[in-house]
Amino acid sequence: MISIMKVRVVLLVLFCAVAVLLPAATQAQNPGQPARPAAEDTNLEIQLYLILASNREIEEGKLPAVLDPVVKQLRESLPFKHYNLAATFLNRVRNNGKLEVTWMGGPFESKGSPATSNPSFSELTAFVKLFSEDGNRDVVRLNEFRFGTRVPIITGQTASSVSTNAAVFPMVTYQPVGLHTDLSMREGSLVIAGTLNVGPSGDSLVVAVSARRAN
Repeated sequence: MISIMKVRVVLLVLFCAVAVLLPAATQAQNPGQPARPAAEDTNLEIQLYLILASNREIEEGKLPAVLDPVVKQLRESLPFKHYNLAATFLNRVRNNGKLEVTWMGGPFESKGSPATSNPSFSELTAFVKLFSEDGNRDVVRLNEFRFGTRVPIITGQTASSVSTNAAVFPMVTYQPVGLHTDLSMREGSLVIAGTLNVGPSGDSLVVAVSARRAN
């Protein structure tokens, strides 16, 4: 009688263990389950492209092939004649880390200036998080994505001296523009974060970004 009771207890324990483990195994095989955070020590490369869109009669340079799908989308949705690559940046950041970059450049032409261009001042920040999805490509989230730039605007002219033969130089002021959003993209894909008006000439700055695991 005692042996029978022991057998019943053992069978009951085994039944309970199977009941607990079976749902977990079924969930592990479900391809529709939520994405899982990737390892903390994973490094990511964030690529930023700044594309200058204009209707002015300017020479259009050759764009990298990676931008072909983006420019095709832009031509279908925005009424601009020319698209030129103003700048591109590549930065590395750890998963779950914060990317923060500031730089000075001169991609924005100042019409009427004796110089070819005036410098611009830009910054980029984002909290980067990589998620893995079963059976699909990984997803990169750029939370609190902020891009801002101060672009030169010609507001008038000034002479170098009171002489009638004095050289005339443009008066330049800087106008801040920027965007703030949350982004989610497939790893390795290139997405348009937004467009910014960068002056009275009607030019726009297109901000495109991609992210992938670093080699």
